[in-house]
Amino acid sequence: MIEFKNVSKTYDNGTKALKDVSLRIEDGEFVFIVGASGAGKSTLLKILMREEVPSSGTVMINNYNLNKLKKKQIPYFRRTLGIVFQDFRLIPNMSVFDNVAFAMRVIGAKEKEIRKRVPYLLSLVGLASKARNMPNELSGGEQQRVALARALVNNAKIIIADEPTGNIDPEMSYEIVDLLDHINATGTTVVMVTHEHSLVKQFNHRVIKIDSGAVVADMEDAESITVTAETHQLGVENASKEEEKPSMFFYEPGTNKESDDFFASYGVDKEFNTSVEAEEETKPDATEDDDYSILREFDLSSFDLPQDGGESNEG
Repeated sequence: MIEFKNVSKTYDNGTKALKDVSLRIEDGEFVFIVGASGAGKSTLLKILMREEVPSSGTVMINNYNLNKLKKKQIPYFRRTLGIVFQDFRLIPNMSVFDNVAFAMRVIGAKEKEIRKRVPYLLSLVGLASKARNMPNELSGGEQQRVALARALVNNAKIIIADEPTGNIDPEMSYEIVDLLDHINATGTTVVMVTHEHSLVKQFNHRVIKIDSGAVVADMEDAESITVTAETHQLGVENASKEEEKPSMFFYEPGTNKESDDFFASYGVDKEFNTSVEAEEETKPDATEDDDYSILREFDLSSFDLPQDGGESNEG
């Protein structure tokens, strides 16, 4: 369950990003968050992920009170979320299998569990045959499906998707949201931020519209949501895109704060070292230095990975 009570956020520069936002998203709901650029969607997501703290009001997610969350507790909270971004954030020197598997390794999952779970997720997103491929060998839509599999691999209760279709073509955009729809049907809560009104109309789910930091609409009927000129133009631009291999979306430590913060939530440091030993039987403790918590410098060579995704690759 996600609950915002009278949440406001004012940044140090005086920008009032959110104004007295109250909303409740029940377990198992699928909710679209829409609004023009600068409306407050990004701040809402940052508060959801505990990257920002409200200036006033309270936030409860998965039984965590985010206002009272201690720094060392943040990694554990974030492990209850699955996060999918517009820019994929795959690790370029890891195979598709390893990009998904590392999310399990950092929480101490046994290799037997990884070999069973990862092929299942790759099959779910239609990439079972791509387990050995590197990210730069995939199309943009395929890369986003890898990111989705990574978000799902640890059975997250909530999937947060931030413009997940912004860099792929319209046909693949539909497939990504259709995947999220099927995942939601199993009971997983999905919160998706999007500019693409056509997708919102195609999938009959609750729609929350934010404007100037406030919730101005909250309804089940997507037809009632006004399409701004900006939103329409973004839809036109996305419709003209061709599926491609956007190498710019690979993770390069130290070049982008948001990406560094995301991987820090899995335990990755900016140097992306792989020196810390991992033990199958124990879960690494989060420390205040972790700041977020998926990978904390793993020596992947210590794992006897299946060369073809494993004998369980069928399923």
